[in-house]
Amino acid sequence: MIDYQPFLSVLQQYGAEHQGIARWQQALPQQIDEGLDESRYGDLPRWRAVLQQLPPWPVTAVDLNSAAVTISGQQPETQLANFRELLKGLHPWRKGPFQFFEAKIDTEWRSDWKWDRLREQISPLSGRTVLDIGCGSGYHCWRMRGAGAELVVGIDPTPLFVCQFFAAQYYINDPRVTVLPLGIEQLPDKLHFFDTVFSMGVLYHRRSPFDHLIELRETLRPGGELVLETLVVDGDNTTVLVPEGRYAKMGNVWFLPSCKMLSSWLKKAGFADIKLVDLTTTTTAEQRSTEWMTFHSLQQFLDPADHSKTIEGYSAPQRAVFTATRAR
Repeated sequence: MIDYQPFLSVLQQYGAEHQGIARWQQALPQQIDEGLDESRYGDLPRWRAVLQQLPPWPVTAVDLNSAAVTISGQQPETQLANFRELLKGLHPWRKGPFQFFEAKIDTEWRSDWKWDRLREQISPLSGRTVLDIGCGSGYHCWRMRGAGAELVVGIDPTPLFVCQFFAAQYYINDPRVTVLPLGIEQLPDKLHFFDTVFSMGVLYHRRSPFDHLIELRETLRPGGELVLETLVVDGDNTTVLVPEGRYAKMGNVWFLPSCKMLSSWLKKAGFADIKLVDLTTTTTAEQRSTEWMTFHSLQQFLDPADHSKTIEGYSAPQRAVFTATRAR
């Protein structure tokens, strides 16, 4: 069920004209094998088994432009409960929502809210090649394709999210959208290929924010657009929070800059036309536990007596979206 050959055939068309893609094509099959190595990921056989059990129900319509990525078709009503339980075998579902036939997957994140905040603020995606870094289940990849992107490549090193993507891909069957089991460090140096690159919810997990921004720049063609979404804090152009321990119970949060500080980082990393296009405080309506993600979520990460603070006493999660173009 995890079949990259249709995508690799599409990518080959670009490799014929682009040296960076041609180089990547040589390394990609081995990278995929390593990213889906069952000796490293003990739950992977179980997740693969879910994909192998997906029923081959006829698909009559696919909607990539509604809040839930929706697959419609003919489904026996008597099999709905079993189908829902099968999909729950890929728990936790974090990014979404999705609707597979009559099964509604209410994910931890209302990722459609984020998409609605930024979709009118970015360059139109019609006809563009797009990279989505840290894409999770590929929810936003499908929305990008729905917005007219010519090619959408998501990367995420977590095999569970790759399996969630292929659960949708089994029915949608679109070789111009994929999720690869990779991190950004596995992309070729100086790729200089994509028209638009998204990095959403990644920067604060990187030990070196400048290295990440430069990596992002090097994936873009000259004049290409970066869409960067990350946690920020209030403050001036000298403000950056380095949490002493955890932040909102996350142990891998390294740097939370102010918007002004982040703007200066982007400029120093070689970006121009830098714009803050959205600033939103995350609420427990947007990120929460559901029957499809039963672990702790934002409700448990905030101070129960004061939701303006995290459980550690820092300011509550606030997310900014920036757009910028590769200047050099």
